Amino acid sequence: MALTGRLGLLALLGGVAPILLPSWWTLLAVWGVLLLGVVVDLALAGNVRALRFHRSGDTSVRLGETAHVALIVENLGRRRLKARLRDVWPPSAAAAPRTAHVDVPAGERRRVDMALTPTRRGDRRAVTVVVRSVGPLGLAARQLSRSAPWTVRALPAFPSRRHLPAKLARLRELTGAHVALIRGQGTEFDSLREYVDGDDVRSIDWRATARRADVVVRTWRPERDRRIYLVLDTGRTSAGRVGDIPRLDCSMDAALLLGALASRAGDRVDLLAYDRRVRARVEGASRTDLLPAMVHAMAPLEPELLEFDAAGMVSTLMARVRQRCLVVLLTELNTAAIEEGLLPLLPRLTARHLVMIAAVADPRVGEMAEGRGDLAAVYDAAAAERARAERRRLTAELRAHGVEVVDAPPQDIAPALADAYLALKAAGRL
Repeated sequence: MALTGRLGLLALLGGVAPILLPSWWTLLAVWGVLLLGVVVDLALAGNVRALRFHRSGDTSVRLGETAHVALIVENLGRRRLKARLRDVWPPSAAAAPRTAHVDVPAGERRRVDMALTPTRRGDRRAVTVVVRSVGPLGLAARQLSRSAPWTVRALPAFPSRRHLPAKLARLRELTGAHVALIRGQGTEFDSLREYVDGDDVRSIDWRATARRADVVVRTWRPERDRRIYLVLDTGRTSAGRVGDIPRLDCSMDAALLLGALASRAGDRVDLLAYDRRVRARVEGASRTDLLPAMVHAMAPLEPELLEFDAAGMVSTLMARVRQRCLVVLLTELNTAAIEEGLLPLLPRLTARHLVMIAAVADPRVGEMAEGRGDLAAVYDAAAAERARAERRRLTAELRAHGVEVVDAPPQDIAPALADAYLALKAAGRL
């Protein structure tokens, strides 16, 4: 039972009445009327305990988009229910409207539509449904809180998908499906054609030339069915924000673009999220199932405030991947973490696999390095320049170990990683 604001006002009048009319009989009469009104109101208010709740609607939505969830209110009682309803979700679900008025006759149902626009990745679960049924006099109400479970998963936004058509056009050129064939060496023989100016003389097929009147060259295409293993670092460095975006989200976006591109190229793509243990894994997904599997695996991931265990990651990778593949590690170029953790293990990893490291650079560091306004700005510029020099030195050291390095700001990391993959394809290194 809940008392309403109208009853509070009447109670105040009841307290003032003895002062204006100093009689115990008057006081008892006033409070008796109030009590009778409350009893009548409660008796006539709809029975909230006879309500049943059902849900339907979207179970997943891309971050930044809107999901629609319907709450069905069923009245199993004998009286009409007029009530105020609040469907409670976490604040990050951004559910609207906050409250709704429902009028449900006995034995009937009514639908309340909710729109959710999540502001964070992950699962957003309905907390509870609060219903308050006010009596006809407005003096008292029946209130009930009951769970109506439903979960909406907010998937990664994947903003870099706008780059996919251009990268696929480049891929078609590499595979020969486009009219403009690529000159150069691949790893799989494609076809024979006549020699034209500018062709590499090393591609001339002398046997075929001897059988024809014209000089004939071989054309090549990149190998298909290679294996790409994407490794997401979910350790403490992935929690850092670059602008308004966590590094982990930038890495996810780059991994999704590369996964979509590589699967279209006919390569097999697997995913591993790791810090000190495996947080998520996608293996053996088909071309059509790869992206849905990746986004659903990535959605609940959050950075862990733990140091990335490079030794555990390498051991896990070596145990699961026997044949040669391209290992793409999406992490931060943290000097101490890489020099102490990853560098000693690189010979073991590069002996079997081709390794690429993709890191998100902070554009703010470049802005600080150009500042000269005052003494504090000069100090910041010196610190930023030193950080950039350390990053360049670490990149050179990694490349000396045979590791490909992609270092780009947030808006460029995804297309830069895709370009690096295409360059390896064109060079026949996969």
